[in-house]
Amino acid sequence: MTTVVPTSEEDPALSVVRFTSELSWSDAGPEVAEQQVSRLCVEAQECMVRNRWLDLTSLMLTSADIVFSNSKVSEKDLECIFTVICNLVTKSESPDEELEMAKLICTKIIQQPSDKPVLRLKILFNLYNLLDNVYCRFYVYMKALNLAMSGKVTEHIIPSCKKIDSFLKEWNLEVQDQRELFLCVANALKDSKSSAKDSFKFLTRYLATFSGEDAYKMGEAKDEAARTIIDFVKAPDMFQCDLLDMPAVAQLEKDAKYALVYQLLKIFLTLRLDAYLEFQAVNSALLKSYGLVHEDCIAKMRLISLVDLASHESGRIPYTLIKDTLRINDDEVELWVVKALTSKLIACKMDQMNQVVLVSSCTERVFGRQQWGVLRTKLGTWRDNIGNVINTIQANKITEDSSQAVQGLMIR
Repeated sequence: MTTVVPTSEEDPALSVVRFTSELSWSDAGPEVAEQQVSRLCVEAQECMVRNRWLDLTSLMLTSADIVFSNSKVSEKDLECIFTVICNLVTKSESPDEELEMAKLICTKIIQQPSDKPVLRLKILFNLYNLLDNVYCRFYVYMKALNLAMSGKVTEHIIPSCKKIDSFLKEWNLEVQDQRELFLCVANALKDSKSSAKDSFKFLTRYLATFSGEDAYKMGEAKDEAARTIIDFVKAPDMFQCDLLDMPAVAQLEKDAKYALVYQLLKIFLTLRLDAYLEFQAVNSALLKSYGLVHEDCIAKMRLISLVDLASHESGRIPYTLIKDTLRINDDEVELWVVKALTSKLIACKMDQMNQVVLVSSCTERVFGRQQWGVLRTKLGTWRDNIGNVINTIQANKITEDSSQAVQGLMIR
């Protein structure tokens, strides 16, 4: 026979069990309700005495659905109830038990994400802060991300996404967990206009984890690789990326489903407007199926083509060449140059008298081996020039010192 050591009813866990069980059995009649409440309280006491914290967590969560749906329970009371339940993880006697307790709580919290989603998210963050095990923290954070998306309250979790790099150092995740995290964060950010670029960055970080994988493993990234390409093409303010160098993206070049998407990326990163127009004439239905607007693509390709001219025309671009390349009227040339300037794609001056654009610098669409080689050459040239200037200054200083010494002798 089980011996139950009396525990004060002031114990928060026991108070929660009593409160939630009374709610659960309130419609069964006083006699039945009293019996069931008493039974559950005794069971809870036994769990506490025997340090069966996982069982106690499970017991306390049995009435969670009723508590959430009961209009008599305020959100403040709900938060207090789950604060007590979450606090049980601090009593766990092993990392495995702590993880199992966290899983139980998360499962209950995320079951109905559209019902009080902000409160549910707050409970999960409270749980996160109570955990010692770093993998448990990762697990709960992932559940919070998914809850925020399902409950359409991502604005409450977006600020935490800025801390992902510090989280990664703390969590020390395996590659597969990193992939799951990057993709989930990208999905959470994609619906926020102010976070579109951050979503793209996390997608590229996800794709970057697939270097050196076998073909089967790499295949799971195909859909996201295509999605990342389309996101890049759609973005009106993104003109540079390293997608072409990624194996997860390169696999699309000969893929039956996504080969044309890869071709579109190559056009936007290596070619000019005429190549896009040829592609669009044949594949207009494909572009529409991905939600790409032809006029927006033309506008982006015009800016990209102007940048390409700036990088290949020795710093001098005739107005006529800009007009022909961008397929615009004479009076639109300076307008597109100004657009490129305000987008910080090129640094230049317009010589209206001679009808040329004088380019001092421009953005590179891709930054691969070739660009690193060019940068290395430029840095080497600058180093040599600075060395020559220093040598000249030193030589002039020696000459000046010698002249002053001679003058001193003559005066004597």
